[in-house]
Amino acid sequence: MRLTVKQFTFRKAEHLCSKKEIDALFSQPHQSVRVFPVLAVFQEVDRTSGAPVQLLLSVSKRRFKRAVRRNRTKRLLREAYRRQKHLLRYQPAPGRGLNVAFMWLSDALMTQAQVDAAVAQVLERMSAACQPV
Repeated sequence: MRLTVKQFTFRKAEHLCSKKEIDALFSQPHQSVRVFPVLAVFQEVDRTSGAPVQLLLSVSKRRFKRAVRRNRTKRLLREAYRRQKHLLRYQPAPGRGLNVAFMWLSDALMTQAQVDAAVAQVLERMSAACQPV
């Protein structure tokens, strides 16, 4: 399979921005996958338009007091997801979608290679969890 440049994008439609959907993700039953330092919380939802998978990135102020370090960590997570989202083999039913939240669990900064490895494992485990039984 030949990958095109367009497949390695992270468009605005792929961002989980809706407060209503974010609240539903954490208040209703959901699944989670943890590969240190990333925790992924995900939930299948009804979605008629937009991207089939929407992602939220979260780095707690408790972990990194300085915004520069939080922003760098979010940038590493975003870049790792953008380059490896093809590992998430999720084929939604018509009218369905997947909301995902990546949360950072470590108090230390990591290299891009370490974050890439963790995100790859998370996406593979999510793929296994999303497969119909």
